[in-house]
Amino acid sequence: MPKYNFKKTIYKWRVRAGFIGIILAVILAKPNSVFLLGGIGVCSLGLLLRTWASGHLRKEKELAISGPYQYTRNPLYLGNLIIGISIVIASRSWWVLGIVITYFLFFYPLVIREEKERMQKLFPKEYETYKKKTPLLFPSRKPLSPSNKNKFSWQFYSKNKEWKAFLGAILFWLILIGKAAFL
Repeated sequence: MPKYNFKKTIYKWRVRAGFIGIILAVILAKPNSVFLLGGIGVCSLGLLLRTWASGHLRKEKELAISGPYQYTRNPLYLGNLIIGISIVIASRSWWVLGIVITYFLFFYPLVIREEKERMQKLFPKEYETYKKKTPLLFPSRKPLSPSNKNKFSWQFYSKNKEWKAFLGAILFWLILIGKAAFL
């Protein structure tokens, strides 16, 4: 009988749970035009950070240390946190705040730990040096001087399927704008 792996289950469920959280946010939201605009502005920052990061990410081929990875080891997750904050702003709901906080506190410590362990296995020497010089999540003001000078690539953005996050965000905001129009 195969051994049950709780960590892998949580890791796999993070996207599904996020989708469920988004549906709940739409249901519980009480949007108005001012908070919608604020939320969209904050979300744009999160999406820009995710775009920048994914254009530097060569998954499992090379340790990403250029672009936003010079400032934080987890710019994609920081982008998600910013997007989560934007959802809270636009929804104007304490329930949505609770959902977002619960989601991030439940999933992200494990997801970040799993990512760290994978990078340590794939790039043991490079990651050890990188880890010492670059903060885990919240960026430093002083960037790491990367040994590789990789430039942003739309090809990697596409290969990493980051466009899905962009389309998902557009769909969410259109639905929330529709809800605000009918309230």
